[in-house]
Amino acid sequence: MTMTEPVVLFDTLPTANGKRFGVATLNAPASLNSLSVDMVRLLTPRLREWASDPQIVGVLLQAAGEKAFCAGGDLRQLYQTLRDCGEGRNEYAERFFGEEYELDHLIHTFPKPFLCWGHGIVMGGGVGLMVGASHRVVTEGSRVAMPEINIGLYPDVGGSWFLRRAPGRTGLFLAFTAAQVNGSDAIFAGLADVLVPHARKAQVLEAIGATAWSGEQRADRALLSRILATAAEGAERPASKLREHYDAIESLMAGEDLLDIAKRLRALQSDDAWLQGAAKAFAKGAPSSIALTWELWQRVPRMSLAEVFRLEYWASLGFCAHRDFAEGIRAVLVDKDRNPKWQPATLEEITPAFVDDHLRERGEMAPELVALR
Repeated sequence: MTMTEPVVLFDTLPTANGKRFGVATLNAPASLNSLSVDMVRLLTPRLREWASDPQIVGVLLQAAGEKAFCAGGDLRQLYQTLRDCGEGRNEYAERFFGEEYELDHLIHTFPKPFLCWGHGIVMGGGVGLMVGASHRVVTEGSRVAMPEINIGLYPDVGGSWFLRRAPGRTGLFLAFTAAQVNGSDAIFAGLADVLVPHARKAQVLEAIGATAWSGEQRADRALLSRILATAAEGAERPASKLREHYDAIESLMAGEDLLDIAKRLRALQSDDAWLQGAAKAFAKGAPSSIALTWELWQRVPRMSLAEVFRLEYWASLGFCAHRDFAEGIRAVLVDKDRNPKWQPATLEEITPAFVDDHLRERGEMAPELVALR
């Protein structure tokens, strides 16, 4: 990407009957297409425009480069504001989270077929973009994770909602362990729909262009599903660790006492490197992240998606006002010493008042989230 190229590229794909697919391409491959405020501010108005344009019958969201669809949120500028604002009001954070969640909700509720091509790294904010699409493609190269406990945050971008809907307690396991999963796992967990070899992407685009779209949502969604199913035929799918270890995960995550779950995860000994790595990540993760993730898990089952985004907005501002989030970004992205000093240092030290302070309202709700339904 040159200095003059925008961070999101927009184009349209002509189809057989003169209608068009909107194409949005995240265009920051050097940063693994990390989602920035600038990207959000380009995407949201264009998606709203496409939603109301009768000539646009669907949308493709993809990314430049071969390494990543989107590796998460761009946290570097946010980090500076965390240091500057401390416990005080952080207006940048209010905009950062309010506008990001508005975009995520827009994708979840988009009135036309919405295809997300989730090749390569899809993490954090990238999962937030992908999971709301009506048609979520992963490939043999997809690597999906919600790794927020590593940076002193929690699985936001609607994670409290979509991880709660994964089979059994696999979503809680992914949240607590930052476990990286493949395309088959993502499908099993309900984060994706179909695995299409990345080499067949051109075939998919050609088929979209050769199709006569009606502009009727259900019929067009069925057409797109058929195109993707054809492209997926005969594709070799990697084995799913989540499926293989489902019973073990259910045993580890059972019960309604967080400290019981933590005790089992800390004591886990497995010959499987993936499962053992997940347990190690839990042990190193921020206790505040684990405690708040658990609290949100308890609160959201009967909430609508819009209500969850509003709750996550307060939670995210709460994390900005406490020190672990800044410390996690420092340790992973700034100094890169991978040695964060969490406060509190253990789950056992966390109090109900500490949890409640993360979830209290700080100022006014972001205006873009007030109207969500």
